[in-house]
Amino acid sequence: MTTELTIAVLGGDARYLEMIRSLQCSANASVFAVGFEQISQSFTGGIQRELEDIDPQSLDAVILPIPGVGSNGQIETVFSDKNIQLTESWIDRLPKDCVIFTGITNDYLTELFEKRNLRLVSLFDRDDVAIYNSIPTAEGAIMTAIKHTDFTIHGSNVVVLGFGRVGKSVASKFNALGAIVQVGSIHDADIARISEMGMRAFFLDRLPEKVKDTDILINTIPALVVKRAIIEQLPVQTLIIDLASKPGGVDFDYAKKRGIEAIHALSLPGIVAPKTAGNILSVVIKQILINS
Repeated sequence: MTTELTIAVLGGDARYLEMIRSLQCSANASVFAVGFEQISQSFTGGIQRELEDIDPQSLDAVILPIPGVGSNGQIETVFSDKNIQLTESWIDRLPKDCVIFTGITNDYLTELFEKRNLRLVSLFDRDDVAIYNSIPTAEGAIMTAIKHTDFTIHGSNVVVLGFGRVGKSVASKFNALGAIVQVGSIHDADIARISEMGMRAFFLDRLPEKVKDTDILINTIPALVVKRAIIEQLPVQTLIIDLASKPGGVDFDYAKKRGIEAIHALSLPGIVAPKTAGNILSVVIKQILINS
């Protein structure tokens, strides 16, 4: 790729530091970094700018923080104390072939860019990003389990709910560590695959009877599946780790009443492996921009 890209990164967390470095090196990109003044420019690799000092018409891409922006255009920053706001007048000056990236979209963001006929890419809705991220997510779940228990994973009874992109990685990693892993799903094909992988499979309607001896319960389903009736069947020493996006799939209030520790472990890739997570984002963003 010989054509240099011009990209504006507006806010972001530790993952974005590696993403900026990687985009500059591998994508032949000039990267303007907004909201990183607490980090030295030599460390980020980006060209630090104020938002108002960037000409939107020069941009090939805009990268928003993982959570997107607030309903008033507020940009979340980790490395800045400044109030940074994405205004509609600034967006109106973007070229029509500019690609806007966000981790997670919402109705406000979708409408904002759709009515301007600008392409909005929700990275965390993509299979490739989710599959890449499932690895640090699984490692983060293992880290959380070790930190919050007083027994080994090896030989422990682990129940994983859901066998999607994250559930597959989580279940296989705990299985590899010697846990006795049961995996619940609603899909016939999942039940077959779980069994083929040497783990114990069950349909989710049998969940109440499957959790009675559970040491660690890991949920990956973004719906309320670990309800009061399920929590009542759990031993009090069970650790619940919820990996599902907000609001999660666990009745946290009732777990607390029962004295069961329940952790909503969000954004694990950015916590346990920000360098890897940032590189994943840069690889996918580069591929999209090359093929645009």
